[in-house]
Amino acid sequence: MSFPLISVVLPVYNGERHVAAALESILRQDYRRFEVIALDDGSTDGSLEVLRRYRNGDDRIRIVSRENRGLIATLNEGVALAKGDLIARMDADDISYPSRFTRQVALFAQQPQLAISGTGIDQLLGNRVVRGRPNPIYQTGDWHILSMFFTIFLHSTVMYNRNVIPGDMLAYDAGYVHAEDFDLFGRIARQFPAAMIDESLVAYRIHSDSVSSRHKRQMRRTHLKIVAENLERQSLCDDPGALHDIGVAVTPETVRRAANCILTIERKIAEQSGRSSSSYAHGILCFFYFLYQLIIDEQRPELTHAFLTQTGKWQLIRRRERYGLLSAAYAPWLCRFSDGATRRMDLMARYYQSVPARTVRPLQGLA
Repeated sequence: MSFPLISVVLPVYNGERHVAAALESILRQDYRRFEVIALDDGSTDGSLEVLRRYRNGDDRIRIVSRENRGLIATLNEGVALAKGDLIARMDADDISYPSRFTRQVALFAQQPQLAISGTGIDQLLGNRVVRGRPNPIYQTGDWHILSMFFTIFLHSTVMYNRNVIPGDMLAYDAGYVHAEDFDLFGRIARQFPAAMIDESLVAYRIHSDSVSSRHKRQMRRTHLKIVAENLERQSLCDDPGALHDIGVAVTPETVRRAANCILTIERKIAEQSGRSSSSYAHGILCFFYFLYQLIIDEQRPELTHAFLTQTGKWQLIRRRERYGLLSAAYAPWLCRFSDGATRRMDLMARYYQSVPARTVRPLQGLA
């Protein structure tokens, strides 16, 4: 196997709390031929000082620091500066396990036609870790279809192959704020092969200051915009505007239209035949859960009740959620009480599913 240069694009904005651990995890990779392009996007905390300290100890780190321009401009700047045949993404609050680069390079060596790869993740919550599990969708799915409905990889697990992806394609589109990765992955997967290493090689840190947490509403609106465009391209939805409208406001009318959109897509998928129809079914199922969570987060159980009733999807939710929501039509206050209890039970279950970070060998000394 040859040893191509990997360019690690690491955007940093006020990441002082976690960026040292992220950098340490890159420097501990058992694959050694890489450069790190650390882009300080106008941080107002001590991020730049942390980057400089690591740069002074390792000349593979290159720092770009300037005024704040936003994530998409920063990502494109990093890609433009990259010298490697492979470009690895890394976020300033996540941790790459030591074998990540070796495993991804080996995959590209085995499949030189591959354009993009991702990996599974563990979830890092404070000082505890929820271990990831293999997802059967990734074993059987057609990536160009799945990528129509959801972001197929976590951004900081991705590695791009510049020998396959044309230079003008490998750029993030500023029209898709906070879902720029969803858009780019879909554009790549529509034309070139993609693959998943369905094993946890990155620890994804969940915290209130993350981009995903701070910009959830905008991220969801952009996500819906991309799905609507994809469905319109495939003539799978008669009312793509319904997805835009429910992203703007969750109301009885927008819920009704979104439910009709789901039913229309399912009907058109059912009319298809062949192997790809199962991937469409997996994709629309994931998208149903996306809309379900969006509606639930409004904490108006009567709207969630209406969505499940109109889509006929009561059997797809957990029993305890079902019992709570069934009361929404006549006692919304009781449903809200049940929903609060369910959320507390979920937090407790997540805790018991987790393990101390210090017991996860790749995280020792980092988390």
